[in-house]
Amino acid sequence: MDRLELTELTTLLRACAGEGEGIDLDGDVLDTLFLDLGYDSLALLQTTGIIERDYDVLLDEEALEDAETPRQYLDLVNRALSVRAAV
Repeated sequence: MDRLELTELTTLLRACAGEGEGIDLDGDVLDTLFLDLGYDSLALLQTTGIIERDYDVLLDEEALEDAETPRQYLDLVNRALSVRAAV
């Protein structure tokens, strides 16, 4: 896989932590804070573990702590995937 898309990320988030009432993950959520979407650090940790395992990539934990929105998270994941593909 070359890129992780928003639809794949939201599928993983739902699988790891469900979906909060009144939250539409299929909407425009790229710049919405994970906390506003109902996802805490544990949900993101679980999601990160699955991504690292399934996509055979190691993600920068410190940078992930700063990723507060799906856009920021996807940027970090996709950078790591592109580095892995170049090797």
